[in-house]
Amino acid sequence: MENKYVLQISFLAAASIVGIVLTVYDKIAAKAARRHRIPEAVLMTAGLLFGAPAMYLTMRLIRHKTRKPKFSVGFPVIILLQIVIAAVLNIWVI
Repeated sequence: MENKYVLQISFLAAASIVGIVLTVYDKIAAKAARRHRIPEAVLMTAGLLFGAPAMYLTMRLIRHKTRKPKFSVGFPVIILLQIVIAAVLNIWVI
């Protein structure tokens, strides 16, 4: 495998892990009365930084923020945009 693909896969794995950790932590904090929650802006930013696929799956699995359109509609839109961006970059730039 070429180095550029190893780097891309490593970045996506790291972004996914961070997104999953943030989502699960926020779910745990939502149930505990004294825990600090993760701001929605931080969750959306993590999704925009290519963590959206893992965060969306985690969100659906643990049933967290599934009623909020910002997340239930926003993450699939972000995922589609990221697919388009990745395809364009792989065709034209890389």
